[in-house]
Amino acid sequence: MYRRTGADLPFSDPLTSHGTEMEGWFWRFTDAASGRAVIALFSVNRHPDGDWATTAVAAHPGGRVYSAELPSAGAGANPFRLDAGDGQIHATYDRLRVDLPGVHVDMRFDAPVRWPKALAGGGIASAVPFLNQYWHPYRLGGSASGTVESDEGRWDFDGAKLYTERNWGAGFPERWWWGQAHDFGDDDVCVAFSGGLLALGPLKSDVGGVVVRIGRKVVRLTPPTAWIRSEVGNRTWRIQAASLRYRVELFGDGTHLEPHILPVPLPAERRNIDTDYEHLAGRLRCRVTDFGRVIFDGESEIAGLEVGSRPGG
Repeated sequence: MYRRTGADLPFSDPLTSHGTEMEGWFWRFTDAASGRAVIALFSVNRHPDGDWATTAVAAHPGGRVYSAELPSAGAGANPFRLDAGDGQIHATYDRLRVDLPGVHVDMRFDAPVRWPKALAGGGIASAVPFLNQYWHPYRLGGSASGTVESDEGRWDFDGAKLYTERNWGAGFPERWWWGQAHDFGDDDVCVAFSGGLLALGPLKSDVGGVVVRIGRKVVRLTPPTAWIRSEVGNRTWRIQAASLRYRVELFGDGTHLEPHILPVPLPAERRNIDTDYEHLAGRLRCRVTDFGRVIFDGESEIAGLEVGSRPGG
């Protein structure tokens, strides 16, 4: 009953479904040598007339988004698996297959860098019941191999870099922002940040969080143990996060390319709206200090950068 509120106890597994109104999963894999980036998303949306799914695939270079609303959506726990439609999407921890009009994805995942901390990505907020949105980057690195075939051509991947995450709750917040990158040259670094209008009953506040993995070290900065300031402008993102020990500065730039427009589910209305704008190959500068000493300073030329809203947000 506690988990169905959306919250997770320490050392529990946030990967599988909580049974909330919306349960989402996200995959992002990139090949820096070719400049290619692919994202896939899937959510199980609860409705009295039957659960349904939002799914989409987008790739860079290229401007198309392949999306669909699918019936018969479900998420299994033992073993973990996702299915929707008539075999149109099937996913496990180490496999993703998507078959939509115009696009076919068949990828295998290996060498996962698993989430190492007791609480999920939102930190203390992960254990608070009845929030409108929860976030968890459950794989901070890995390897992706397989094919993506679309109307724009066939791409083969062999050992592409991989990132995966979860979000769940009552649906997307009224407004949100997000970013992720793992292509920082030869450095083994993964960066992810998120933010949005968090709600608990009548209480609402913009809240952000930052996760940086540098080798085996994972730094998570989230309230109330860290101070976060997020400024989202005209295709720019500036995030400053600080705790007593760490400071992370992020600057994202998507001014040089058009965003892909991704679907956002409205579970209660049983429909999607196109209000999620994601740059699949933006630029992200990341600087991390530990007690004032710089432990990482680098830039990725193939970062994911996103901003979105629901009606009224």
